Amino acid sequence: MIFRATELTYRYNDQIALNRLSLDVRQGERLALLGANGSGKSTLLRLLDGLAFPESGELLFAGETLTEARLSEAAFTFQFRRRVGLVFQNPDAQLFNSTVFDELAFGPLQMGWPKERIREQVNRTLETMEIAHLRHRSPHRLSGGEKKRVAIASVMILDPEVLLLDEPTAALDPKSQHQIIEMIASFGGGAKTVITATHDLDSLVSYLRAGALLAMVRPSISFTTSIYCAERGWSRRTGTRTGRANRILTFTCTNQLSGPNLYVKFVKRFF
Repeated sequence: MIFRATELTYRYNDQIALNRLSLDVRQGERLALLGANGSGKSTLLRLLDGLAFPESGELLFAGETLTEARLSEAAFTFQFRRRVGLVFQNPDAQLFNSTVFDELAFGPLQMGWPKERIREQVNRTLETMEIAHLRHRSPHRLSGGEKKRVAIASVMILDPEVLLLDEPTAALDPKSQHQIIEMIASFGGGAKTVITATHDLDSLVSYLRAGALLAMVRPSISFTTSIYCAERGWSRRTGTRTGRANRILTFTCTNQLSGPNLYVKFVKRFF
């Protein structure tokens, strides 16, 4: 088990963001986080990346407790940052170097890679991500789609075991969305653990292929999406099988329980 979360609770002042969330993520699993704004998707990614810590509950990474104290240990932090990478929703919050080349080289430099290896890996990643022509450009002068590619490349260059993505296709044109989705789907030959927070329901099949969904729903919230199951406290309406989703049923899910949050994980092999 790469991640095991047990009864995680997190709040911003008096606002509960996560309420007793329990979740297991297996090695190599692809997990999509679905939910309305404010349902805790980004907060969960921050906890999984060790950027925030729950007020109660336990979070394990590869069998070891993930806490602020543990991440203060240099050896553990080095290995954890090498194995887990997060791509923020807004690439401007992540890109800060003067050129795209330097942006990709920054992580390997922090990992202590030899300069020749860094140079080779940066060039290889630039080609793979189809951004070699941007190597000398300033990241902040790129288009939204180009920035997103650079942000993803700056994480992928370290070849992490786990890739955390916060709305990776947000605010992109259809062509850029398709390109980003294809890059994510092919990451690590499909063998890496990928956890994606997204509203882009049409892209779920490409993200997951063989994976799972985590529904994060507050009371009185209802929405229609693909690949959902009926659980106690949920209503379901079976939809028609059309288009690319011809192997997937469409469900309308409503949280009919009285608690602050409801989390339902549905695991299914789609293809």
